[in-house]
Amino acid sequence: MPSSSPTRKACPPGLYVVATPIGNLADITRRALTILAEVDLIAAEDTRHTRRLLAAHRIENRLISYHEHNEVQRTAGLIEQLIQGAAIALVSNAGTPTVSDPGFRLVQAAVQHQIPVTPIPGASAAITGLSAAGLPTDQFVFVGFPARKKARRLEQIRSLANLPFTLIFYQSPQRLADFIDELKEGLGDRQAVLGREMTKVHEEFLRGSLSHIAGILGGRETIKGECTLLVAGASQAAVAVPADLDAALRPALEKGGPLSEIAREVASRLNLSRKEVYERALKIKDESGRMKDKG
Repeated sequence: MPSSSPTRKACPPGLYVVATPIGNLADITRRALTILAEVDLIAAEDTRHTRRLLAAHRIENRLISYHEHNEVQRTAGLIEQLIQGAAIALVSNAGTPTVSDPGFRLVQAAVQHQIPVTPIPGASAAITGLSAAGLPTDQFVFVGFPARKKARRLEQIRSLANLPFTLIFYQSPQRLADFIDELKEGLGDRQAVLGREMTKVHEEFLRGSLSHIAGILGGRETIKGECTLLVAGASQAAVAVPADLDAALRPALEKGGPLSEIAREVASRLNLSRKEVYERALKIKDESGRMKDKG
């Protein structure tokens, strides 16, 4: 097993972007362990967390914290060391650095200064979840953590509504239930998969409609662990809506009733966003009104 020692072979100078386990400490490559043992310095999102990983593999090395609250201040100093010929590893708490984790600024600055940047591949929660979800994998959109502010988040969801690709989100357990409700409202009650505590002892995958998953989570006192939520993309039928949507809406509108209820029922049936259906219903109603006026 690689270990730090005065006689260790030094890495060539440059920045090494090192993927680390997302849960199970054994999920790390031999190459990653070698790099972590041989670099001059490890820039870690949380030095305490990384020390536990290093200790598990009997590695000792110098660490410096590098996270979202200090990356602006720390980047210049790390770049200076890299220019002087240092070999530095960048790690996050879990998975691949810069993917919904700190590190983008450092990698960007290294590229701008023509410093070699070497990826050391490994675990990623997004790809781990996708591989086991059973949803289409040929094309997907990684969204990561949705916006914190609700208005921006709802806008973000609406912008994804017509994409025929599997959508991948990260979300904290505390915000998960509300977020699933927002997805149902914006995308329709689509098929989804929730990967929770992946690679850990209590790993769990929940599969079914967003409503089904919400129902399971609603019966629990608390939701714990890292969560990766994968949602089916819009079907080709849903993307080319007008004919099917109009065929479903017109009879419902003729029967009458609150427009919001009609939109909710049709959206659920066709797996479309309620907003999209409501707007189409308004348009049909407006067109019908104009036809009557002409008659």
